[in-house]
Amino acid sequence: MDSLAPRLNLITGDNSLGKSFLLDVAWYCLTRRWPQEVNPGLTSGAMALPRDRKQEAVLTFTVDGEQQQEREYACRFDLEEEDWVGPVGRPVNPGLVLYAMADGSFALWDPARNAWKRKGNSDAPEKIKAYVFNNQQVWRGKINAADERNWLCNGLIRDWASWQRENGEVFAQLEQVLKVLSPESNILKPGPLRRLRRDDATDYPTIIGADEIPVSVIHSSSGVRRILALSYLLVWAWQEHQRASELLAKPPSPQMIFLIDEVEAHLHPSWQRRVVKALLQVVEGLHAQTAVQLLLVTHSPLVMASVEPHFDPEQDRWWDLDLNPETRQVELTPQNFARLGDANSWLRSEAFDQHGTGSLEREKTLREALRIIHQRERGEAVDSQELQRLEQELQKVLGSTDPFWNRWRWHFAERQGGRRP
Repeated sequence: MDSLAPRLNLITGDNSLGKSFLLDVAWYCLTRRWPQEVNPGLTSGAMALPRDRKQEAVLTFTVDGEQQQEREYACRFDLEEEDWVGPVGRPVNPGLVLYAMADGSFALWDPARNAWKRKGNSDAPEKIKAYVFNNQQVWRGKINAADERNWLCNGLIRDWASWQRENGEVFAQLEQVLKVLSPESNILKPGPLRRLRRDDATDYPTIIGADEIPVSVIHSSSGVRRILALSYLLVWAWQEHQRASELLAKPPSPQMIFLIDEVEAHLHPSWQRRVVKALLQVVEGLHAQTAVQLLLVTHSPLVMASVEPHFDPEQDRWWDLDLNPETRQVELTPQNFARLGDANSWLRSEAFDQHGTGSLEREKTLREALRIIHQRERGEAVDSQELQRLEQELQKVLGSTDPFWNRWRWHFAERQGGRRP
């Protein structure tokens, strides 16, 4: 298999072929933990299991470490342990790893906080395996299970309010990230902090939308909450990494890997058209000396079309998952990224394998109409009742200005006493 591209990797494919599974495996290869293994409260990110336990199951992969080390690994599934077992000892440090799952859950592996520690002359496994938050914990925070006096993460609501009161560099960074990730017609701007209930002492952040009315973040739409969570987690992860690095008297990680499942989830088309460009701009602006690699899963032809002006074949790649009809095996193959011009063209491409861009009824009726046209072109008789029925069906599925009417009436206008153009 070819190597992943160093900057942007786009992954497409039908449902159930394994796009989310690929991201789960990538997370495991980078951190040696499955997301659900770290946080059993997740509904996704479960450990991969072999389909046939009579055959040896092996994960082989290569990780480029943040100190320019490249190391190959092989992890085998142990049937008795029911776990993946790899080489003993400290794995290579992949840098900062972030994973945004489609259901709003989020995972972070931070080399300044989660990496293996030295104890005497030996390596000891990390004290905290990784930070993995379900959707609720992203917003409300999560307590450290090992020490309930401490919080692993304060959560979006409390951190945002604290940053806004301080009105310093972190809040300015959050404002900038929100601005970049939102479309020009609906820029998300932080509004005043607000109390919502008499018996709730929480100061809730608000967002000022296009109507200039502050709305509490917990009352925002699903699409806005998706952008708010991505913005918060990017800022939070990077700020906490910087602080932990300072405490260790070390520079920040020189590389970051960001995995995003269904990058367009909940987003209006106007947001889908800019989200990848915006993410590239945001992550590349975090730290000049940090290289960023993105793995993005998408079902959206608009996302693919929006990437065209920014796609660089030297550092970007498009991967497509397909079911081989002969072997009945799912195959992941790199595809040539050709600029197709618009979302309709991408919908018909190998990324989505759709023959039409309208309703299924429209597609079926057009096939029947073309069959009748070809029948007429061959000089064969056409049943008048079938012709009348088909024209009625065309009127249901085609607009009055659809260009197909020109072809249809060229062949059948004389039926109603008209003339061909």
